[in-house]
This record gives sequence, C-alpha cells and structure tokens, in this order.
Amino acid sequence: MRTQKKMTLKFYQNLGRLFYAIAAADKQVRKVEFDKLKELVREQWLPVDPIEDEYFTDGAYQIEIVFDWLNNEENLNAQACYDTFINYKNEQPHLFTEEIKRLILKTGNAIANAFAGINKSELMMLANLSIELKK
Repeated sequence: MRTQKKMTLKFYQNLGRLFYAIAAADKQVRKVEFDKLKELVREQWLPVDPIEDEYFTDGAYQIEIVFDWLNNEENLNAQACYDTFINYKNEQPHLFTEEIKRLILKTGNAIANAFAGINKSELMMLANLSIELKK
C-alpha cells in the first residue's frame, strides 16, 4: 500500500516563496514568468493534493497568492526567500517525495525559461536547488 503525504497550506506558501525567488534571482520579475507559474499551478500542482484553504479554494493556489504578494513588496531579497524555502524543506523532509522534487524542479526551470531563457542568476539558484533536493 502506498502512503500519500498530506500537503499543507504552509507547504504551498513556501513553494510560492521559492518560485518567486527563482523569478526574482535576476532582480526583475516579468509578467511572463508569473503567467507561466499560473499555468503550471493549474496543470501540475492542483492535482497533487485536494487540500483547501478556509475559503474552500484549492491549497495549491497559495503558490500564486504568495508569489504575487512577494512581487508587490518592495526591497525583497530573492536569496532570503530561497533560504526560507530551504529551511522549511529541511524541517519537513517527509513532504518532499521524489515526485514532488521533480515537479518543483520542472516548475522552477519553466519559470526561469519563460523570459529569454535561463540567465546566470537563475541557473545558479536552480543548481543549488537541485543539490538541496537531492539531500
């Protein structure tokens, strides 16, 4: 029997931080990057787990909500958002199955590729993320 891990709203919120960090690694978040994230949330993340928030909205939408909120804040540090995600991952390793890790990397790469390909800042963050997810 296969055990399914129950995701939490905090899990999805931290993914929003991570994906924002990847998009903001070059100090500029473009609309096309956010549009790509929204597409992937609908196509890839909604089916992951049926958890809902207090408004009966699928919890995966927290990814978009947090990303958008962070994007509207001033003077945010992409590295700090990335570090917050890594700390969460290290505190909750049981949520990060191989399938989830692959989906995280797929989403991160798609966001980074959404505007003129992956730049050096995004590439470094994605490489570090890949290493972290292998731990």
